[in-house]
Amino acid sequence: MAFFAISRTEPLRLLSATELAAEYERLTAETAQLQQAVTSHAVIDQAIGVVVAYGRIPPEEAWRVLRDLSQRTNTKLRTLAGLLLRYAQGEAVPDFDPAELRRTIDRYPVSVRH
Repeated sequence: MAFFAISRTEPLRLLSATELAAEYERLTAETAQLQQAVTSHAVIDQAIGVVVAYGRIPPEEAWRVLRDLSQRTNTKLRTLAGLLLRYAQGEAVPDFDPAELRRTIDRYPVSVRH
């Protein structure tokens, strides 16, 4: 079976075994990155839902709260989202401060709350 490189700017060319192996490695790494991105996105979306319910604020504001809290605590957003989800499920999470979440929510005007 022959494998060819497809390009918009170059004609088809037969790939060597080395080139095929390199392309396979590149695609494997890209797939892993995409899977990580999808997982992180789902965790962040769930954390936004927790903040919406906890703070009684719209999702757009909940996103801002998470982003602000992430910056203020110097914690990656996906890490913070995971900690918040664990806390919301009743787990003791020493690295998460619910009072800091409340302070961040309270920085937003009451008019945006439900």
